[in-house]
Amino acid sequence: MAGETIITVVGNLTADPELRYTQGGLAVANFTIASTPRTFDRQANDWKDGDALFLRASCWREFAEHVAGSLTKGSRVVATGRLKQRNYDDRDGNKRTAIELEVDEIGPSLRYATAQVTRAAGGTGASGGAGRGQVAGGAEEPWAASAPTGGADDVWNTPGNYSDETPF
Repeated sequence: MAGETIITVVGNLTADPELRYTQGGLAVANFTIASTPRTFDRQANDWKDGDALFLRASCWREFAEHVAGSLTKGSRVVATGRLKQRNYDDRDGNKRTAIELEVDEIGPSLRYATAQVTRAAGGTGASGGAGRGQVAGGAEEPWAASAPTGGADDVWNTPGNYSDETPF
């Protein structure tokens, strides 16, 4: 949606993601990402930690189950998503505002670790049903069938569209 604030945060999970289900049966995973800036102090010849940002984050549906099954407390992650502002009244009746990250994509940071990726079985992916980019079992391959698939104006199969020249 236009006008949304998209950010990317790199940090560590402060606890295991908390997986819950709504009354309607939708999975939601909630977690906090702590991002601490580091600067080099030339006088002390040492790295210094700045003030940490603790950002609450959430994701939904199968994505939530994948996050809860894959990431744990202390995991260094790279997350991108949309900042959302939520207004509410606390227990004492005071008006409060919370800024949260609605995560679109998240994964482990491979800067100081390795990861073994296992593709999830089943599911419908982003398309919500059978269709392009789907394989047996319903899992979606985002790279599959993303190009036009034939016809007179199929630009992907037109000779000359892929050259050895640098595209920029």
